[in-house]
Amino acid sequence: MSEALLHARALTKNYKLGQVNVPALRGVDVDIQAGEYVAIMGPSGSGKSTLMHILGCLDRATDGQYILDGSDVSNLSRRQLARVRNLKVGFVFQTFNLMPRLTVDENVALPLKYRGGISRGERKQRAMKLLDRLGLTDRIGHRPDELSGGQRQRVAIARALVGEPTILMADEPTGNLDSASGAEVLATFEELHAAGHTVVLVTHDANVAAHAERVITMADGKIVA
Repeated sequence: MSEALLHARALTKNYKLGQVNVPALRGVDVDIQAGEYVAIMGPSGSGKSTLMHILGCLDRATDGQYILDGSDVSNLSRRQLARVRNLKVGFVFQTFNLMPRLTVDENVALPLKYRGGISRGERKQRAMKLLDRLGLTDRIGHRPDELSGGQRQRVAIARALVGEPTILMADEPTGNLDSASGAEVLATFEELHAAGHTVVLVTHDANVAAHAERVITMADGKIVA
């Protein structure tokens, strides 16, 4: 067994459109070590988001093996995958996916509520600590529609980190941001990587990918570089 944090071999993913099988991944092999900052880059339709969804346990491959942090998760049920996600993976998405009726600190603490076994006081304490770390202390008590795009994405990053995940995954995290806010978010990822976090970032933008220490390029469902 590989010592890589993420170890995938011969991953394939097929989608059915009527009677037609449409391949999204075609035998992908990838290893990512603990502490790496990796960008998965490619145009629309290259398979990069499909690969991230499988590596993040949001989806399962049609075939192949995937070992995450020493455990084979290839054939887990949806419920089991959900548990792995809650414990092992933090997600940051292009559209933020914040709950509009919750305050900033409530949004950040939410994954801990679903995990169970953590008191309300501890959930709040952990959320406040991360918000302070990301420079958002003055936004506590505000709701998402009262924040800038960059602030919303930093709240999403705090939410992704609150469960102390094994890996942080970001899908086009600067896609909805202006250039200044995007640079701010990318600087946050660099700081997290420098602090020891494992970061996997999916993007179609070479300028965004250049911030990572390693770039995996995809096309037509395969890794090409």
